[in-house]
Amino acid sequence: MKEHQLKFEREFLSEYAAKSSATRGRKKQETPCPVRTEFQRDRDRIIHSKAFRRLKHKTQVFLCPHGDHYRTRMTHTLEVSQIARTIARALRLNEDLAEAISLGHDLGHTPFGHSGEFVLNGLLEGGFKHNEQSLRVVDILEPLNLSEETRDGIINHRTEGRIPFTLEGQIARIADKIAYLNHDIDDAGRAGIITESDLPQEAVKLLGNGKSSRITFIIKDIIQNSADTVKLSPECDYAMNNVLKKWMFKNVYNHHLAKKEEAKSGKIIHDLFDYYIDNLSPPEKHSGETRERLVADYIAGMTDRFAISDYMEKFVPHSGRR
Repeated sequence: MKEHQLKFEREFLSEYAAKSSATRGRKKQETPCPVRTEFQRDRDRIIHSKAFRRLKHKTQVFLCPHGDHYRTRMTHTLEVSQIARTIARALRLNEDLAEAISLGHDLGHTPFGHSGEFVLNGLLEGGFKHNEQSLRVVDILEPLNLSEETRDGIINHRTEGRIPFTLEGQIARIADKIAYLNHDIDDAGRAGIITESDLPQEAVKLLGNGKSSRITFIIKDIIQNSADTVKLSPECDYAMNNVLKKWMFKNVYNHHLAKKEEAKSGKIIHDLFDYYIDNLSPPEKHSGETRERLVADYIAGMTDRFAISDYMEKFVPHSGRR
């Protein structure tokens, strides 16, 4: 029962761990669950949300790939979650909180990966960032009333933003990068863009050959160098962020095979945005929102295939249909 889990947190977890019994609470006070801790409750609410289910049909890097083994936004999320749990367990931090943040960090992502985010960012006054949209999903669009610890980890999972106030949030933040760098290498190899032998040797010599070896090395490095903050050694940080990540942007993320569909997907989002600006009737419960904000919410929530289908329905003639 829940009492045993709370006792485990008190007696086993590190002094630096977030304890569910000491949570900063929720925006709306609720009766505690008799079975689950507060962070377990957050995790379950995220998994059962509609936004989470839609992640399975949202692109990671390669738009409309041929084959069933490319990552989607959901498989990316699951890989982040498992890496985060592994690190949290080794550091005796709160696995449930690390998992909840990881599972919720990309709920606000657009269709067509970061290219979709880029287009919406240019169309919406004030800009569009997927981490902010993820928080908007759990706060407003599907009000899950999550704990402050989980909300903070979600909004601050991008390395450009503020550092999360929990170590579990810091873990999810770095697990996101570990996951995408390594699985994007795998997917780029599947697409024929690169091979493992193409990777920069400066990074390979330290991090190792192969996805599993690299992930294991980086996780071990974090465990060995973290205490009251979650961090990499200077050597590992340099190899991962200054060498491997920069190489990936140059040779994969900006490769013409990865980018060739972006103009098409950008047109889909741009045209749908313009269409719904003229045709969307705001629902009463969000009557205080601007039309642009509501349209951005709707489009950001689309899966890739729904966006394509919706575009075809609205802008492509249907010969022979009555």
